[in-house]
Amino acid sequence: MAVKIARQQKKIALIGAPSSAAAFLPGSEKAPAALRAAGILEHLQNAGFEVIDHGDCAPRHFAEDDEHRRARNLTEIVAGLTDLKLRAEVAVKSGALVLVLGGDCAQIIGLLTGARRYYRHLNLLWMDRDADLNTPATTPSGRIDGMVVAHIIGKGAPELVRFWGEPPLVREPDIFLFGIERLDPPEGEFLAHSPMRHMIAADVQRKSAAAAAKDALTHLHADAREYVVNLDTDIISNNDFPAVNVPAEGGLPLADVRAALTEAVRSKNLVALILSQYNPDKDPDGSSAKKLVDLLVEALSARLEDQGSPVPSPAEPTSQENVPATSAGEETA
Repeated sequence: MAVKIARQQKKIALIGAPSSAAAFLPGSEKAPAALRAAGILEHLQNAGFEVIDHGDCAPRHFAEDDEHRRARNLTEIVAGLTDLKLRAEVAVKSGALVLVLGGDCAQIIGLLTGARRYYRHLNLLWMDRDADLNTPATTPSGRIDGMVVAHIIGKGAPELVRFWGEPPLVREPDIFLFGIERLDPPEGEFLAHSPMRHMIAADVQRKSAAAAAKDALTHLHADAREYVVNLDTDIISNNDFPAVNVPAEGGLPLADVRAALTEAVRSKNLVALILSQYNPDKDPDGSSAKKLVDLLVEALSARLEDQGSPVPSPAEPTSQENVPATSAGEETA
C-alpha cells in the first residue's frame, strides 16, 4: 500500500554511520563522534532546523582481511549496512531530510537501501574525486571504498550487489559523477561505454561550481525526481582539507565545493545527504571537523530560504529484503 511522505524542509534526521570497514585506513569510524563534538547538531538547530537525532550505528572497523584480498572485510561491512538501513527506513518515512555522518563510502548502500523501501526509483549525485567503479575483478586494493558505485549499479561482490534484493540500487543513467579526477584504466573504459554522466573537476571549475551543479541536477531531473547526494570529503583540495584517507594534489577548492553543495541540497526532492571519508586521526586539532560543520550548515541553510508547505510525495514500501550471498566478493580502490 502506498505511503504518502510529506517532506519537511525544516527537519533533519541525523544518523551516525561510524565505519572504516571498507576504507583504506582506520580512522573514519571516528568521524560521527568528531562532527558531533564540533557541534553539528547545535549549529543546525541554531540555523533554524528541527533536528531529530537517530543516534549512531555500532562502529565497524578497518581490517586488512588478507584472506579475501579482492573484497576485504565484507562481513563487517554488511553488518554496518544492515544497521544503517534500519535507521534510514525510519528517518526517510518521517519526511525529514536524512543527514548521515559517515564513515566510509560503502555506507551509502545501507542508506539507499533504506530509502528504496519507500521510493521505487532514486537518482544519485556522487560528489567525489574518484569514480569508485572498480570491481573485484579489476581492484588494485581489494578495498570496497574503491568499488561502491560499481556495487550500486549491480556489479561486484554478491553480498553487496544483493543487499537490495533486485539490483541495481540505482540505474546507470540516474547517476551523475561530479568532480572526478582519478580514474583507473578499467573505470575509464567503463565510463566510455556507460550511460552514466560525469563531469571532471577541471570542467566544474571552468563552468563555475554552482553552474556545474545545476547542470548535474538538470541531468538527474532533480526538479521532478527524488535523489540522494554523496559528499566524499576528498573532493576538496588537500590544501583546504587534508584530513582524508587518500590525499593527493588537485581537488576542488573548499569555496567551490560549498557553492556546488549549496545548489545540490536546495531541492525539495532531496531525500538524503551522506558525508564520507573524513578521518579524525588526521585532524588532531579538530580544525577540519569545524570546516565540515560550517560547510554543511551553510549549504543546508539554503533550504530555509524557500519554505513552502510540505511536499506530499507518493512513496511505495516494497517487499525487498537483504539477501546476503555466501561467497566472499572483493573490491577496489
